[in-house]
Amino acid sequence: MQGIALAIVLVGIVLGAVLVTLSGIWWLPPLASNWGSIDTMLIITLVVTGLAFIGVNVVLAYFVFRYRVKEGQTAIFLPDQPKLEKVLLYITSLGIIVLLAPGLFVYSRFISPPREAMVVEVVGQQWTWGYRYPGGDEQLGRADPRLIGPQNPFGLDLDDPASQDDILIAPGGQLHLPVGKPVLLEIRAKDVLHSFYVPQFRIKMDAVPGLVTKLWFTPTKTGTFEVLCAELCGIGHFNMKSAVVVEGPEEFERWLKEQPTVAQTLGPR
Repeated sequence: MQGIALAIVLVGIVLGAVLVTLSGIWWLPPLASNWGSIDTMLIITLVVTGLAFIGVNVVLAYFVFRYRVKEGQTAIFLPDQPKLEKVLLYITSLGIIVLLAPGLFVYSRFISPPREAMVVEVVGQQWTWGYRYPGGDEQLGRADPRLIGPQNPFGLDLDDPASQDDILIAPGGQLHLPVGKPVLLEIRAKDVLHSFYVPQFRIKMDAVPGLVTKLWFTPTKTGTFEVLCAELCGIGHFNMKSAVVVEGPEEFERWLKEQPTVAQTLGPR
C-alpha cells in the first residue's frame, strides 16, 4: 500500500505543477521592449525542463508501483545497463544543446548594442538609483570613484570639458526615455553589489563597484515602469526602487531640456 500511495503522490505533484504553470499566475508581466526573444528562450527552457520533470516523476511513479514490495518477490541487482546509459546520455546531451543554443544567440545580441543607441549612465547606491545623460556633445564626461563626495555624488571629473554639459538626475529621481529609440545603459555602483532590473523590459544587469557593466534595449511602449534591485544589497534592499518613464520623442526632448547641466549645478572648472 505504501508503494501505491507514493506513486499517487508523485502523479499528483506532476499534475499540480502542470496546472499551476498553465494557469499563468507566475508568468512574466506584459513585454514593453524589443526583447521578445528572451521570452521565447524562457519558454524553450520551461518546455525542456518541464518535459524532463514530468518524464522522470511519471517513470519513478510507475517503478514505485510496478516494483513495490510483494511477498515472495526478490529484487535483482543490475550493475550496469550500457544501452540504457547511452540512451540517457544522448537525451541529456540533446536537452543541453537545446537549452544552451537559444541563450547563446540571445546573449550575443544582448551585448551588441546598435551604434545609434542613446547612452545613459545608471549609478546604484544603498538604496537608490541615480542617472546621468550626455549633453549636447553626446558624450559622457569622465568619472572616478575617488572623486565621489557630498558635492559630487557621481564622482565626475569636473576638469573634463565633456562633463560640463552632462545632465544629472539625483538619486531618487526618474529615468526618462523616448519610446522606439535604442538605449545603452552604462551601469556602475558606488558601494556594494546591486542589480538593475526592469521586469517589463526583460533586462537585468549587475552594478559592480569599480566596473562599468552595460546592457541595451529599445522601449516599445509608453508608460511608467518600476526599477528594482535584484541583488541583496543590505537592510534597505527591499526599498531600492525607481521608475522608468517612457514617453514620446518630443515629450522626452522637452523634459531633457528642462534639466540643469553639471555646469549649472556643480559649477564649471
